[in-house]
Amino acid sequence: MKARILALGALLALGGCVVQPPQPEPQPPVPPPSRPEVIPPPVKAPPKTTITPQPSAPAKSSHPPQFAPPPGGKGRWDASLGVYVIQGANELYYRQRTYYHWNHGWFWSVSPQGPWTATDSSGIPPGLTRRHAAD
Repeated sequence: MKARILALGALLALGGCVVQPPQPEPQPPVPPPSRPEVIPPPVKAPPKTTITPQPSAPAKSSHPPQFAPPPGGKGRWDASLGVYVIQGANELYYRQRTYYHWNHGWFWSVSPQGPWTATDSSGIPPGLTRRHAAD
């Protein structure tokens, strides 16, 4: 009788192992993304020609800006670009605590004075990508 109870207990214990699904192996941790290399923009002499900027009308939008304006309030919201255009600066934009600058390629910074870090089109807002798509 003891042998039957012992055999039945062993059978139940082993049967429980068969019913349990195998546990997945833990995945190795994903390394954090690497930081982009900081490359200062090339220093060029300003062109000799005088360019008179054409006044551009702000893009009409029935929606207010989705993002807070830049510190100092020197930006004008452009809904077609989805960024603030910084007044008095050439090709300088702002959105979500980040400044974007075009100088024969895209650069970003947390300050309008730099330092600037080079980036590709995946690192800038989509409206700015379209602005210089052919350049």
